[in-house]
Amino acid sequence: MRNLPQHLLVVILLLVITLTGCGGGSSFTADNVVMAFQNAGLEAENARSLTKDDYGLAPYIGSGVRFFIPALCDDCGGRIFITDNQEDTDTLKTYYQTLGEQSALFFSWVFVRDNIVVQINGDVPEEQAREYEATLMAME
Repeated sequence: MRNLPQHLLVVILLLVITLTGCGGGSSFTADNVVMAFQNAGLEAENARSLTKDDYGLAPYIGSGVRFFIPALCDDCGGRIFITDNQEDTDTLKTYYQTLGEQSALFFSWVFVRDNIVVQINGDVPEEQAREYEATLMAME
């Protein structure tokens, strides 16, 4: 690099800065999302890392946490997925939305922000579900 013209070094530096800043997703973790829910007064209890069993028939992509909403039922809650790319985000979103369209029995709330997919039990009343969505979208 010592022999490169200075203007080329500047271009390379700008390219590196641009690519570093365009990771395609947010810098939030699943734990950040859980904390935001809790800080907003929403139930997101006993959060733990997702296991393969938590995915059920869903595509086994991304990582994240399972959390619970005890006021709804002992095993009711949701999942927060952090994906590596837009394709995985779209795959999870489509999976859960399509499942709910096929049968009301499988309906769940699905909210997406950047590379975060939040899937919440469909028995959560819409007004409450929208509070989870608003909290996710308002995260800074």
